Amino acid sequence: MGKQPNLYSFSSSDALAKNLRSYVISSQNDGLNRHDAFKIAVSGGSLPAVLAKALLTPGNGTPEDTVRFDKWEVFFADERAVPLDHADSNYKLLKSELLDKIPAELGQPIVHPIDVTYLDDVQELADQYEQELVKSFAAKDSVKLPIFDLLLLGCGPDGHTCSLFPNHSLLRESDAWVAPISDSPKPPAKRITLTLPLVTHGLKIAFVATGEGKKDVMKKIFDTEEGQGLPCGLVNEGGAEKVSWFTDVSATQGVGFPKRGSL
Repeated sequence: MGKQPNLYSFSSSDALAKNLRSYVISSQNDGLNRHDAFKIAVSGGSLPAVLAKALLTPGNGTPEDTVRFDKWEVFFADERAVPLDHADSNYKLLKSELLDKIPAELGQPIVHPIDVTYLDDVQELADQYEQELVKSFAAKDSVKLPIFDLLLLGCGPDGHTCSLFPNHSLLRESDAWVAPISDSPKPPAKRITLTLPLVTHGLKIAFVATGEGKKDVMKKIFDTEEGQGLPCGLVNEGGAEKVSWFTDVSATQGVGFPKRGSL
């Protein structure tokens, strides 16, 4: 058996937040040591609220517990083709849950929203966002894929992550860094998303999945062959030991895959 993802299951939201905080700050410090920046991609859904709980709690002042938002560069793992102040916007969600609440003394991250000039053309919207990655990471002719320090992802009840949906042709995309989708089975239909090869190329990849509503899909992803073909399962397969799942006992109820109680 090859190397496997890490499945952490916590008894409370406080324990999950505390461990997620340690994991994110460790990833941040690795990024600062590597290139004096922390390049992170985040999803929407319930993730921004969990992230805010983890990161906005005052630390103990040690480097191992200090969030350096002034060194963060934030991208979106996927985004909906809507204005930035729209209720469906992942940018708006992250802004209201986390960015607007960051204390001044922690600094402000560089944030890369979509260019709303191109909302009517999702291919161009994706191409423009890919150019944002090129500017930050490297020219596309010099690297095959950019390497994020961390990608923070969610898991849908159907096993989708980012805007990569089960049985969708986008799962086979191997050239683009950012791809458009105009037929999302979950509204809104028009979106852009990081592609599977880019996601699994990250140095660290973390999922946050909580609540009883996730237990069926979690059991499928971790315990069945069918689940390995779902987008979250494909990230597990491609990222292997680079992948860590932050879950609660409700979400992992009945899951046979070995679980850990702390980092």
